[in-house]
Amino acid sequence: MTKKDTETEEVIKQAAKHLFFVEGRFNATTQEIADAAGVNRTLLNYYFRSRNKLFELVLKDARFHFKKRMRFVFSLDLDFRSKMEQFIDVYLNEAITYPYLETYMVAQLNQQLIKHEIPLEHEVEVREDMDKFFKVIESEMEKGTIEKMAPIQFVWNLLSLLSFPIVMKPIYKRVMDLDDKAYFQLLEERKKIIMSMIFKKQV
Repeated sequence: MTKKDTETEEVIKQAAKHLFFVEGRFNATTQEIADAAGVNRTLLNYYFRSRNKLFELVLKDARFHFKKRMRFVFSLDLDFRSKMEQFIDVYLNEAITYPYLETYMVAQLNQQLIKHEIPLEHEVEVREDMDKFFKVIESEMEKGTIEKMAPIQFVWNLLSLLSFPIVMKPIYKRVMDLDDKAYFQLLEERKKIIMSMIFKKQV
C-alpha cells in the first residue's frame, strides 16, 4: 500500500470514528461516512469493502489505543494513589473525546461474550491483568489507604463510578436539562469526587 493509500484509509477511519463515537451515529451510511471523509463512496468501498468491516476496524483500533494508554499508566513508577489519578484522568478524558465509544463497546462485548466470539487468548490476557491488579489492591488495603473489601468490589465500585454517567449520558442530558458544556464540566469535577470516594481520608 502506497503512502497516499495509507493516508486516505486513515482519513476515512477518522471520519467514521468521529461519526460513530463522537456524534453517536452508529447507523451512519457509507455515503455519509464518505461525505465526512471528503471522498467518494466507491473509494471507501475499495479500501474497506463494507460499512461493517470499517466499523469493526475502527472499533478494534479504538480498543487497542485505549488499552495501550491504560497499560502505560499502570507501568508508571508512581504510588497507587497517583496511578489511580492517572487512570481516572485517562478514562474520563477518553469519554469526553469519544462520548459514545463506551456505550458501543459494552454492547459489542456483551454480544461477543454471548456468542463466544472473543478469542480465548484475549480472555486469558485480561484475567492475568486483573489478577495483578487485585494483588495491588489487596496490598493497598493492608496499608490502610483504601477500605478493606473483596478486590473485585473495589474494581466494580471504581468502574461503576466512571462508566455509569458515560453510558447514561443521553438520558441524563435530557432529564437533567444539561447541554454538552455542563455535562463535560461535571465529568471534569467527577475526577476529584471519585478519588475522594475510593480512598480513605488522610488524617
